[in-house]
Amino acid sequence: MPRLSDKGPRTRDGPRPKNEGPRTRRVRYAVRVLAIRCANLVKTYAAKPPVEAVRGLDLSVERGECFGLLGPNGAGKTTTIEIIEGLLDATSGEVEVLGMRWGRQDNDIRQRIGISLQETKLSDKLSVRETLTLFRSFYRQGITPDEAIARVSLEEKADVWVGKLSGGQQQRLAVACALVGNPEVLFLDEPTTGLDPQARRQLWDIIRSFREQGRAVLLTTHYMDEAERLCDRVAVVDHGKVIALGSPRALIASLGGEHVVDITLNNETRGADTAIDMARILRETPAVTAVRQEVDHFALSVTEPHLALPAILERLRQNQLELASLTTRHASLEDVFVTLTGRHLRDEAAS
Repeated sequence: MPRLSDKGPRTRDGPRPKNEGPRTRRVRYAVRVLAIRCANLVKTYAAKPPVEAVRGLDLSVERGECFGLLGPNGAGKTTTIEIIEGLLDATSGEVEVLGMRWGRQDNDIRQRIGISLQETKLSDKLSVRETLTLFRSFYRQGITPDEAIARVSLEEKADVWVGKLSGGQQQRLAVACALVGNPEVLFLDEPTTGLDPQARRQLWDIIRSFREQGRAVLLTTHYMDEAERLCDRVAVVDHGKVIALGSPRALIASLGGEHVVDITLNNETRGADTAIDMARILRETPAVTAVRQEVDHFALSVTEPHLALPAILERLRQNQLELASLTTRHASLEDVFVTLTGRHLRDEAAS
């Protein structure tokens, strides 16, 4: 639901009246149009048996929000995004972008959104400036090609052919193409893949600035630190449905502890029976709220490390288990993802 706040940008109809009270302002913001709304979204592909890529998915993205969509390969995430972008037709359900619907107001929607796909193939024999001049011509209004070039720090490459750019530079150009129409909703699919650390942080600044202008960003990424830093809320999608939704902080808190202790046992003490016993032993340790068994170690969600660590070491000693390594860290969105899906998102990116 939109935030019922007395703060925020001026109304689209002009300056807020001086005599407008808090109650009036709350009503005005309550009826504010969402940037994106999906209700009971379904996408089924014809096959034997039929493939349900999206199964009754509900989603909303507010203006002024950076929203992250996360999910393993085959979860329905890409299908969902392509339906919202107007690239695919839904089998059933409702999709609204800025209060408008595909099939009714297609051109109006396209004029107000920007899309950076995961892989964008641009003409090799056009320069960076020529490419952005072409994309700018698609929109009734927008920013200048040179301004778009400056936003992604490609000034030195403005007259270079696209085919001569590095992979990271081409990725930045794709983002510039999404920005040149000065959109109200920005779709970014893996936008920082292939970027060096400096370029990656420059793009983060662009996203933050875009959001601060009261516009919406729908972001997909395989970098959990990126989602944590940029997104106001994230949705984890698996098997065609949203299985978790909330702010990164709230989702991390749902693990039951702010800290994670990673434990690796000596190879000689690891085995199927030992692993089962270890999970039980560790789960009963003070201040441990959950135990997750990984391929080569155990990850423990912990509320108070100073209480948990001595107890863990004592439990290992009592059961004659030899410790190979022990590390502590803050819980992250990656831990949430693994707990929910049983897979690491970084492993999905590599597959």
